[in-house]
Amino acid sequence: MENELINAQESDELKPSTDTLLVLNIHTNQVEMVKGIDKDGNLQKVPPQEKKDNYQLIMVDKHGDLFSNFFSNFYRQLKNPTHFNFFKVSEYNAVNTARDFQKYVNQASPEEKEKLKDYEILPKHNNNPKNQNTMDNNTENQEYRFQPEQIDWKTMEKFGLNQEKLEKMNAMDSLLRGFKTNTLIPITINLGTAVSKMDVRLSLQTGDTGQVAVHLHGIRKEPNLNNTFLGHQFTDEDKKNLKETGNMGRVVDLVNPKTDEIIPSVISRDRLTNELVAYRAEYMKIPDEIKGIKLDEHQKQTLLEGGPLYLEGMTSKKGELFDATVQFNADKRYVEFLFNNNQNQQQSQYHHNQQQTQPTDKEAPKVFRGKELDDSQYEKFKAGQTVYVDGLTDAKGKAYQGYITFNKETSKTDFSFTHPNKLKEEAKHTEDHKTQTAVNTQGKTNEATKNVKESLAAKQQQPTNKQQEDQQKKVRKPRGQKL
Repeated sequence: MENELINAQESDELKPSTDTLLVLNIHTNQVEMVKGIDKDGNLQKVPPQEKKDNYQLIMVDKHGDLFSNFFSNFYRQLKNPTHFNFFKVSEYNAVNTARDFQKYVNQASPEEKEKLKDYEILPKHNNNPKNQNTMDNNTENQEYRFQPEQIDWKTMEKFGLNQEKLEKMNAMDSLLRGFKTNTLIPITINLGTAVSKMDVRLSLQTGDTGQVAVHLHGIRKEPNLNNTFLGHQFTDEDKKNLKETGNMGRVVDLVNPKTDEIIPSVISRDRLTNELVAYRAEYMKIPDEIKGIKLDEHQKQTLLEGGPLYLEGMTSKKGELFDATVQFNADKRYVEFLFNNNQNQQQSQYHHNQQQTQPTDKEAPKVFRGKELDDSQYEKFKAGQTVYVDGLTDAKGKAYQGYITFNKETSKTDFSFTHPNKLKEEAKHTEDHKTQTAVNTQGKTNEATKNVKESLAAKQQQPTNKQQEDQQKKVRKPRGQKL
């Protein structure tokens, strides 16, 4: 397949002077031909077919900077460009190449698919590879959607902002990627007779005419959850989740007010402004791996449905193991960690979503970090005893073992690489040994055994027999004292 792509791009036999684009949807593995982009930034595409009466493919100059400049502009206008891989091919061979390409993708191994990136077309000056599909790259792997020159700087000046100020506040990068600023930005609105100062999040959005507009996201006291939101009426559970975690926790059908299109989406609360944010479910991107834990299809489906997922045994950047709940956030557009006081609640909801029969809050789990305890271990474990477990695997695939103890008060499992009682035993042994050494070799005394004539045995702190007990009770009569 690689050779066919090379030939499609480089061979000059029987080819006109124009090329076209093939697109591979990274979520569906569907190969199609590109028609263009609609006014909303959605990619227009058609399946490979010979008859062209009903459509016209996008045509581009095949040489040098002309194509590079065209594609960079094309890419900036595209909504969610990171969902697609683009390939330049001759318009003459486009249909056959697309069909062969589809056959190749259908049977290709992950390693073979990875090689296709060598032939992928990327916009000019792109330094952000899209193939880093891990949770450590949440926004960094998103391509730039806008360029600085597209921003309406005259409008920005009315808010007391300019490019230099935004760069100093580290706000430009998120804006150009199509996101809201990561932090609140102080602005000033001069109305002539009054001056208003407020903190907002900024974003750039493409209007109906294609012009890039600046949007202000002001702070609300609380989200309005009593009214419908894009046709959705919030349930009590929806309201609770949005208030506590910021994510509603499920996919619902929303209605586009302009087109009346029904769009399955997830909803989250902007934690800085309390604004409600929706995101199309079809655009959700779930990583293959989170902090060293490879997700199976069932776990990915849980996240795609908007639900929370509790993961154990993740590895932090410092190399430490930790457990946490993760969930897709519509505002951030990626899977986030949920570190809060509702962790137990999230874990409980995760188990419910997984439709697994898990222990209640007061029961000890039968499985720890993927390792199922045998009946003997489990009986000791749920009774609060410390149990040794082996066969555990860390994020790098290295085996390890340790000790687990179930804390009945918190309903949590405590893990330690050494037995929790070992240090106490070692401390006690050390103290006993000190006493024995002090009495037997250093001539010192121990109040409980100071009158015993024999050497003390190991760990001995008290008389051990009748003879030693009688010796200890004997007290030398002071001189001059009558009995």
